[in-house]
Amino acid sequence: MAIKHFLQFSDFSRTEFEYVMQRARIIKQRFKAYQTYHPLVDRTLVMVFEKNSTRTRLSFEAGMHQLGGAAIYLNTRDSQLGRGEPVEDAGQVISRMCDIIMIRTFEQSMIERFAEYSRVPVINGLTNQHHPCQVLADVFTYIEHRGDISGKKVAWIGDANNMLYSWLQAAKVFGFHLHVSTPKGYEMDMSLVDADNQHFTLFDDPSEACAGVDLVNTDVWTSMGYEAENQARLKAFDGWIVDEAKMARANADALFMHCLPAHRGEEVSAGVIDGPQSVVWDEAENRLHVQKALLEYLVIGKVSN
Repeated sequence: MAIKHFLQFSDFSRTEFEYVMQRARIIKQRFKAYQTYHPLVDRTLVMVFEKNSTRTRLSFEAGMHQLGGAAIYLNTRDSQLGRGEPVEDAGQVISRMCDIIMIRTFEQSMIERFAEYSRVPVINGLTNQHHPCQVLADVFTYIEHRGDISGKKVAWIGDANNMLYSWLQAAKVFGFHLHVSTPKGYEMDMSLVDADNQHFTLFDDPSEACAGVDLVNTDVWTSMGYEAENQARLKAFDGWIVDEAKMARANADALFMHCLPAHRGEEVSAGVIDGPQSVVWDEAENRLHVQKALLEYLVIGKVSN
């Protein structure tokens, strides 16, 4: 199979996503049944981190081990990338010593330049512009709980960040509609949205954005790299908390998601994130299972069983 990267959600077709999710269900079932499954024996994943991580590192590292392979952690602070080695050179060298690479960094351009010179698949573990692995886990989690997401309505309440841009691409791929409500001054960058993407509606009122939706989603108001803006953001985002009143505007069987870590009392109330509609812990766990399916697909292609 030709080298295929997963740098943003739109890199895969719906058919490919459906295959990966089918594999994720099988791999998850095997994991829950303590069945050994090692399709990636003697294969190596290199994980390059410029941003801090809990779920991304744990899910990729544990996942690669559970598939029978090995995972190597590199941090830009203590590697040559942190001392000015060109990204293009690092891509050529690192990709000659492993089978697949995951990068968690700031700029999307960095991971794209790396992938251009890589001889193996590259996965976006997070950039400032996109977070495709998280949204893959989120869509998988919705389907687990409620079935097909096509034709559904999803509310995004909060910052126009990497999660939102991946959700916008997912809406186009899967055919659902996104209700987007961001505070003034923190609106979407339309240069990051496909011109033909008609799968979203903008709302000034976050409560109105939640009306009649099947899923309510949010994230921290201050993402990594924007800490200096924290006080200004807290003021600007006043009223954008996902609380019980906003969830009451959603459909009765609506789910709540958050990619974590969460700040209870800021972007979400404790009653919502710890309440019966919340699936945040399933969502977090599913990073492990969908990423194992993603690793399997990118390294060895489709399998019959």
